Amino acid sequence: MVKKIRFDIAGRLPLGGGAPIVVQTMCNTSTDDIEASVAQCRAMHLAGADMIRLTTQGLKQVDSLGIIKKRLHAEGIMTPLVADIHFLADAAIAAAEVADKVRINPGNFARDHEVAKDKFDRLLDVCRRCGTSVRIGLNHGSLGERITTRYGNTPLAMKEAVMEWLRMCREKNFQNVAVSLKASNTLVMVEAYRLLYKAMSDEFGMIFPLHLGVTEAGNGDQGRIKSAVGIGSLLAEGIGDTIRVSLTENPVNEIPAGRAIVRAIADGYKRGGTRQRVEAQSWNDFIIKASCLWGPSLLDKTIDDFPLEGSTIAGKPVGTADGERFRDMLLQACRRRFTAPEYIACPGCGRTLYDLEATFEEVKRRTARFAGVKIAVMGCVVNGPGEMADADFGYVGEGRGHVTLYKGRTPVERYIPQEEAIDRLVSLIESSLS
Repeated sequence: MVKKIRFDIAGRLPLGGGAPIVVQTMCNTSTDDIEASVAQCRAMHLAGADMIRLTTQGLKQVDSLGIIKKRLHAEGIMTPLVADIHFLADAAIAAAEVADKVRINPGNFARDHEVAKDKFDRLLDVCRRCGTSVRIGLNHGSLGERITTRYGNTPLAMKEAVMEWLRMCREKNFQNVAVSLKASNTLVMVEAYRLLYKAMSDEFGMIFPLHLGVTEAGNGDQGRIKSAVGIGSLLAEGIGDTIRVSLTENPVNEIPAGRAIVRAIADGYKRGGTRQRVEAQSWNDFIIKASCLWGPSLLDKTIDDFPLEGSTIAGKPVGTADGERFRDMLLQACRRRFTAPEYIACPGCGRTLYDLEATFEEVKRRTARFAGVKIAVMGCVVNGPGEMADADFGYVGEGRGHVTLYKGRTPVERYIPQEEAIDRLVSLIESSLS
């Protein structure tokens, strides 16, 4: 009998082991901007967020996170706060004294693997003493050379990387751990989680709580459809305990989108479920339910198309034009047919130093004719170059007012003024395709 691990975050939010699905989000404010971060956390709390993550680049931001937590608690807002750590293991250890949960990325926790193991051992000791939980949060594209040399940049590599870190947790008898293996490619994301779930079951006889998400999903309909395909496919298989819908929008919008995916699965909009057609109250309701219903079979190539006849929005048949537009978007989200550019865009966080939402919209407007081309718009150089692993071209913020353009994983125009960057991105794509 496989055991599903369950624990309480901050002593009050149950995670895993059959507990209700936890819907979380992440601030896009600077953590050092206390007023803006508190205001955004307050809005997220009112929207129903179960957990909130904030970027924590260094020790200064650990101090800021502590102030934010105290301010929220003084208002009666007890939503657990997660410190998001990249590259600085000492910040993770310090944050464990302050945050309710610490997210680390195995691919960049420390450059040397032996140093990383030692620092992680110390982190777990602090977490145990302080009652802090941990997320081992791996992203496709930030695996690290040691892993990719052995396994390539593949779902198998993602599974193997996470299993190493889970073994360290088991050696320390530390079980307050959640895991994620996110990718912007829905096929890679779903396969990685399936492999990890089986590996945990086979080797450990237990399943650690899984945090699901399609990273850099974009915005609007595309972001919601990709997220519903990836997250919905796994939830329908009983895989997943907490979710985040990563949207390049106001992060408050992520919460109703996440709730809608959970509700759609519960209402039978899944492969093998009770629904054969979609009855929706709104367009957003329709695209999420329909993506959960037909996305998994498209993703696994057990069907090539799907019927829209009989599906309704607010009691009216889905219009032909809207239906065909949705069909194109869903087929593309499932990697079956590409009729538009494939956009990879991070949701932004405290490390982003430009107007990511407006820039992404303008990039989409200017590049809409490049069907099938994968274009990334990333907030910063911390994660951008690694996490846009599938992109043909990338626009990555590099300091205030400057951008670096990428062709594949290679930077080709460095530190150019932001006001010139979109023109030069379009020119780069055009010259490369000609």
